[in-house]
This record gives sequence, structure tokens and C-alpha cells, in this order.
Amino acid sequence: MGLHERLYFQVHEAAISSAEVIRFLDHLRRHIPGKLLILWDGAPIHRSKAIRRYLSDGAADWIHLERFPGYAPELDPEEGIWRHLKHVEMRNLCCQDLQETRGELRAACQRLRQKPHIIRSCIRHSGLV
Repeated sequence: MGLHERLYFQVHEAAISSAEVIRFLDHLRRHIPGKLLILWDGAPIHRSKAIRRYLSDGAADWIHLERFPGYAPELDPEEGIWRHLKHVEMRNLCCQDLQETRGELRAACQRLRQKPHIIRSCIRHSGLV
């Protein structure tokens, strides 16, 4: 990954709102210069009125969205990322509680950030490149 390419994960225990998605996008905007490429699945929250309004109010100038249909997970690079996290980075892991699981997931994501070739491979497999 180049200087400005980063992989961000957020994990939530419950469904998130459009307002939370918008706050996260604003957070990315503050911390990453230039135009952002956002890869989204076909989840309804990604098509909400609030998100559409946010994009039409100017966010579309600095966000490029690639949406994947919800019925085709093989086209979604995120599926390959999660598969790698589950079967490689967190393989044979047994945690005592949810807090430990969260910490292990954060550590696994951090390790994956150091392996950009795997992330690129997931994106290539999706047909984006």
C-alpha cells in the first residue's frame, strides 16, 4: 500500500445507524488527505436517505464509492479480508470473553495492515483491478 492507502475496520456488536456511518466517513476525511475509495456491500444502511443526502451535499467530491451487490459475496473484497482474519490471523484462537476477542481482532487487523499484498489480492480477486 502506498503512503495514503490504509485499511480501516470498525466492529460493532449491534446494527449501526446512518449517523454513525457519516461520523466514520467524516473521521476518515479528517485523517486521510485526498479522495477516498470506499468499498461497500449492498447493505440497506449504505443506501439510506441520510447517506444519499450526505453524498449529494458535497461528500461525493472526495469519496468514490464502489458498491457490491449483497447477493454476490464473492465480488466483495471484504469477504476475503474476513476469511483471512478468521482462518489465518485468528486461527486456533480461544478467548475468555468479548473484551479479549475485541483486543485479538484489533491485533489481527494491525498485523494484516502490515501485509498489503494480501489486501491487494482480495481486491484483485473481486475483479476491481
